Amino acid sequence: MDSQTAVSTETASEPSTAGRLKPDSLGVLGILFFVLSAQAPLTGIAGAVPIAVAIGNGAGTPAAYLAAGAVVLLFSVGFVAMGRHVVDAGAFYTYIGKGLGRPTGSGSAAVALFAYCAIQAAMYGLYGATVSGLVEHYTGTHVAWWVWTLVTMVIVQILGASGIEMGAKILTVFVLAEFSVLIVFALVTFFKGGGPDGLGLADSFSPSAALQGAPGVALMFAVASMFGFEATSIYGEEAREPRKTVPRATYLSVAVITGFFAFTSWMLVSAHGASHATAEAGKALESGDATSFVFAPIAAQFGGWVDDVLPILLATSLFAGILAFHNSANRYLFSLGRERLLPHALTAINRKHSPWAAGVVQTVVSVLLVMPFALLGKDPVLTLFSWFSGVAVLAIMLLYFLTSVSVVVFFRRSRADTRPWNTVVAPVLGALGIAGAIWLIVENFTTLIGGDRTTAIWLQLTVPAVLILGLVVARVTKGRAAAAG
Repeated sequence: MDSQTAVSTETASEPSTAGRLKPDSLGVLGILFFVLSAQAPLTGIAGAVPIAVAIGNGAGTPAAYLAAGAVVLLFSVGFVAMGRHVVDAGAFYTYIGKGLGRPTGSGSAAVALFAYCAIQAAMYGLYGATVSGLVEHYTGTHVAWWVWTLVTMVIVQILGASGIEMGAKILTVFVLAEFSVLIVFALVTFFKGGGPDGLGLADSFSPSAALQGAPGVALMFAVASMFGFEATSIYGEEAREPRKTVPRATYLSVAVITGFFAFTSWMLVSAHGASHATAEAGKALESGDATSFVFAPIAAQFGGWVDDVLPILLATSLFAGILAFHNSANRYLFSLGRERLLPHALTAINRKHSPWAAGVVQTVVSVLLVMPFALLGKDPVLTLFSWFSGVAVLAIMLLYFLTSVSVVVFFRRSRADTRPWNTVVAPVLGALGIAGAIWLIVENFTTLIGGDRTTAIWLQLTVPAVLILGLVVARVTKGRAAAAG
């Protein structure tokens, strides 16, 4: 089979094109840290929680994270079942193609690649603005945000080509740093009995609290915070015993992400007081610095030094997420090259068994997505970050839905796994929950991107447009292959 037998041209001075990524490189914890890095925990908490509390369901926001986690967990059951039979760096499109046909899988490949590149570009925007602000604060020197972004693209390209183990080590340090601060704050707040209104368990998790205000908005941001957990399957080819490692990493990722966001957001609400949290979050948004809703109670708990450390950790959090999505996107490009849906040259790997050619292309795509915003003088946070993150979330949720449907179809047809819960019940329930999440995202898309209705409509249309483009490319590729054969 061509996708598995690319000709090797490895020499003493040339990279390998053997078409295989390095096996046995990652264990459960290594994959977990890649996933958690993609979550960018501090970014997710500081960016999403204040908005969800202010315009969502207030003190009931932590319950939205539990609900989102439940939906993702249901999805994961079928996702893991499929992963036991299909191990490929293409993940989504390979899974979807197995159940819904190669053309649909190819269309979904375009959507997946678009989603990962879009979210990475979005994070570059926020990262550039954050680093530019930090440098100006500490040195008094102003350097445009896009300069730092371009410099970081070079660094990410080098790290991505240095082997998956190097990336895992770098991400482990950054993820542990941001996780530690947030978890320690949450635990200290919990054991102190919470803030002015106590722990407020019922205020955050009772049915009435969960359904107050605009729960759909809170659920939308909670679902967005789950973005990236599916990367567990992307690294299956590089995992040790992938049929054991990937399922464990997937379930562990969902549990850790859900528990982290629900618990940390609960303690933030508690620190402000359940009766005051909505108003405090609103004030933070009006001030133009939403992160103050998160940073202020942490500083009050640990001292003023936190105000200097947290912005730096926010920058490293974004860097970790950028590197994680770079690795995910270049593996998609590598897999598409191996399947001959894109030029086969993308399967070139170096001595570290990293997809260096796909990495270069991914970096070029990042430049093409980011630089128009710089050239037009657009605000990198209000436009680049907000617009692309919204589009990426919508795209990835569409992939979740198609994957759930594909799981049911694949196992009904192949009978490779006949467990009803794993192959029918959980995937169907997951698909229904994801369909509901997609409806909420579309309904509240203007809020998600922080823009106007017209911009929201055009951005939403990019997702089906990319899907159709992928279908067309698949049909053309199939036609050429038939003509050549």
